[in-house]
Amino acid sequence: MAAPIDLELKKAFAELQTRMIDTQQKAKLADLQIDQLTRMKKHANLTHAEIKTLPEHTRMYEGVGRMFILQSKEDINKQLTEKQKTADDKIKEFEQKKTYLERSVKDAEDNIREMLMSRRAQ
Repeated sequence: MAAPIDLELKKAFAELQTRMIDTQQKAKLADLQIDQLTRMKKHANLTHAEIKTLPEHTRMYEGVGRMFILQSKEDINKQLTEKQKTADDKIKEFEQKKTYLERSVKDAEDNIREMLMSRRAQ
């Protein structure tokens, strides 16, 4: 009877290990994306601060691919604030995803611990 129990535990541990590796990779990816979005947000914030100091009728150009398009100061400010808002929203989304992943791994670990305790009790 010990052999089937060992096979169940072995299978559960293998499943936990693959889930943990997968979750760790996803968490690292989420961290990288959060870092990238934070840098993008900071860049937009610095650009916005610099643009504020310029006179109202200054000619401003937006880089699009290999060319530049003349834009008003108001349009560029709107684009920068929109970029910051989107970055904030995505950062919150990735942080929620990361906490969910961590919680799911912890639940799986707890399930295996419970399985081990029940096996020891028998």
